[in-house]
Amino acid sequence: MMTPPLHTAPTSEHRTVMSSSSARHSVSVAGVIVDGTDRCLITKRRDNGQWQAPGGVLEMHESIPEGLAREMKEETGLEIEAIRLTGVYKNIRLGVVSLVFRCNIVAGKLKLNEEVSEFKWASREVLDGFMTEAFAVRVTDALSEGAFPAIRVHDGVHLISDMAVWRGRER
Repeated sequence: MMTPPLHTAPTSEHRTVMSSSSARHSVSVAGVIVDGTDRCLITKRRDNGQWQAPGGVLEMHESIPEGLAREMKEETGLEIEAIRLTGVYKNIRLGVVSLVFRCNIVAGKLKLNEEVSEFKWASREVLDGFMTEAFAVRVTDALSEGAFPAIRVHDGVHLISDMAVWRGRER
């Protein structure tokens, strides 16, 4: 199986489940930018038409803050400041572990690019109409004021309920 480039998320041709002997995790980072009225910036991906928080795969040589800053700049044109880690999410089907951060804008202007076809500022109440459950929860977790990051497992679309969340205590 061909390995996807490090700077993009796996495409449908890369979604074949790998054998356990060759399986590896990849790590991605995403940022949830929140404006003054509790709306968050979501992006529509060009490759699959899905709405998500901006982000992508962490490259081997990057620190987590460097990768987050690079991905946010590439996908939005914005320079950001990470405020806090809001969640860790594992796509059990693809073996992707995503670290999601709540962010503030430091500089820049929104700019469409080869990865993003549209931007939208969305309130918590409308997220489910734009995103799958697995991606909407990342944004709603970032909008929450929990003391601990959420830890969730999903299949790429839906949360796996028996392992859905941990916020600093057993569930």
